[in-house]
Parts: sequence; C-alpha cells; structure tokens
Amino acid sequence: MNLIKEIRNKQTELENIRREIHSHPEIAMTEYKTAALIADKLEQNGIEVHRNIGHTGVVGIINGELDGPSIALRADMDALPMDEESDKSYRSTVAGQSHTCGHDGHATMLLAASLYLAKNKPKRGRIVLIFQPAEETGEGALKMMEDGLLDKFPFEEIYGCHNMPLLGIGRAGMTAGPTLSSYADFDIEINGLGSHAGSQYSSIDPIQVAARLVTELSSLVSRYIDSKESATVAVGTINSGTARNIIPEQAIITGTIRCLSKDIQNLLINKIKDICSGFNTAYGCQAKLIIESFGIPCVNDAAAIDVAYQACCKTLGEDNVDKNISAYPFADDHAFFQDKIPGAYYFVGQDGDMVHTTHYDFDDRLLPIGATIFANIIDAKLGLTQEILSS
Repeated sequence: MNLIKEIRNKQTELENIRREIHSHPEIAMTEYKTAALIADKLEQNGIEVHRNIGHTGVVGIINGELDGPSIALRADMDALPMDEESDKSYRSTVAGQSHTCGHDGHATMLLAASLYLAKNKPKRGRIVLIFQPAEETGEGALKMMEDGLLDKFPFEEIYGCHNMPLLGIGRAGMTAGPTLSSYADFDIEINGLGSHAGSQYSSIDPIQVAARLVTELSSLVSRYIDSKESATVAVGTINSGTARNIIPEQAIITGTIRCLSKDIQNLLINKIKDICSGFNTAYGCQAKLIIESFGIPCVNDAAAIDVAYQACCKTLGEDNVDKNISAYPFADDHAFFQDKIPGAYYFVGQDGDMVHTTHYDFDDRLLPIGATIFANIIDAKLGLTQEILSS
C-alpha cells in the first residue's frame, strides 16, 4: 500500500475530525455544523470557500499555477434517520440520527485530500471540491446544481467514491458504464366506493383492484424488458381497510422500480401509468401513480474510470483493484452530476458491518487511503507542483 506520507502522518488528526462529525450527525439539509467544520478547515488552510451552495453544501476552489481543465472531487455529508447501536466513545449523541452509511468518512477523506492539495497545488487547471448535502434523500446534488454549481464553478470531470464493506479493507472496485441503479419509489393510490361487505355489489372494491394490480406489476419486467437487462419492480406494502365486514374506499400500494437504464426506468413508469388507466376504465375506480422519490442510474465514463483505476492501483496495488465489478443495486445522487459531466464513481473496501445497519461504523483506516486516491487522481489529471512521497 502506497499512502502519501504527509496524509498518513495525520491519521490521528483525521480520526478526530471524522469522529467529531460522527458523534454529531445531521440528516439531509440540516448539515449546518458539519458544513461549518469543513468550510472553516478549508479556509484556515488558504482554500477559497463558498458556503450554502444547495442550502448547506460547501464548495472549495484550488487554482493551479497555469491554465488548464477543472476537475471536481465530491463527497457527501449527511447522516441517516436511524439509531446507532454502539458502545464507542464517539457514538451518535443525537437520538434517531447516525452516520451509519459512512458519509462522515467520505467528507473527512475529501477534506484530508483538500488540505494536502492546498499545500501541493496542481501545476495547471483548477480543483473544485464539492461537499454535498442530502445524498440520502436524493436531493442534494440537484439542489447544488439548481443553486448554480455548474455555472459558478464549471468543471470538465468529476470523481466520487463510497466505502464498500462487500470488498474488504485494502481493495477497490469500479466499472465503466452503469455502476449504481436508478430508483423510482412509488405509491399507487386506488380510490373506490365503500360499502358493507354484505352489499359489495354496490361498491367499487379497491382491495380487489389492488390485488389485480400487484399481479400485473409483478409481470412487467418479464413481459416488457429484455432478459439481458437488469430491472426490478417490487411491491413493498398494500394498505387498506379497517374491519372484516367493511369494504373500504381506498387502498394504497407502495413499491420501487430499480434498473440500470433511464430508458427502461421511463418505460416501466409509463407502463404502470397505462395499467392504472386501464383499471380505471375496467373497474370504475381511480388508480393514480405517485412517484415519491426518483433517482437515475450512475453511469461511469470509460476514460474517467481509467484514471480512477490507475489512482487506486497506485495506492493499493494492481492486485487489489477490480476494474470490472458488477453494478450494485444501490443508488447515489452523484448520478445526477455524472448525467451532466463525465466522471467516475468507485468503491473503496472496508471491513465490518454493511452500511445502513445499526452497528455499522466507518473504518478509519480508509481515511488516508481515500485521501491518497483523490490526490493521485488530481496528480494524473493536473500534475502537482511537488512530487508525491509515498510510504
């Protein structure tokens, strides 16, 4: 493993920063203390800082000595709305909120790289440091872009990463093309006509409609999607009724659509709308599709993946980096950045529990690893004024 000596020597300082963020988790769009901590650290090290981009987002700018391309590095900052089960001294101090996905570590890795790059500036071009809020709700990237991120701080490529317990410590993985799934979380609200169960002939029974709708939904992928493609339509809940002898007025189905193509995502959404319309005609009900949250697939640029691959190999050794992993069925709103700008989203392995579980904790050994990979990406794209010293 070849870590940048200057970053590796700050292991304890980085752990303290990460654990400070961890013990004071802030969920989407409330990352005030986290953003202030990061922005203050950047400013104290001579980095140009722009606060409150996309509400709580932070952008840092490091200019090179000569003109050249702009390269963005991105990390997320928000916590999850769930409790943490831990006996560690730095466990969450906020009930119902915890850093059980590792964004505390992502932000610290990028901060560590930023402080190193502030002292070892690029030879040319510009580095755009993006500390993004609200990844967990899928709104942070869009909020930052709506607030002018791409116009105020334009860049030609973007790089981001996520910790991955499925890989193990000291390893990394990535792939060109789709790497993370899209999602469309939906409700289908079915309004009928209630009655006593003994006079069901005078009702429009939403439960009967819901049961038939679920059967139709389960057949969509096999009927309309090529078997070579990846897609899922899953129903999670069916809610209706209050008593065994009352036909209710409403039933609600909830579910999710996951796939690796925007075209397939749109096709499935439109098919569900068509099914609802058909059921309305056939049964006299009012079935309506409501998309509660929406994200697109994260698609990696092949050239950018080559850069990320070489940076990971330089850090971890070629034998520990897999350039052809299968796409994961998870989602990240980093996808919205890469829908506009070519980029690479890669995974850095760690040990321990899987993310989004109550016992998960970010592995602090990743801090210098992730920061070194970020710095190696910048060195490959822009060159650094001082040679990287590894150990």
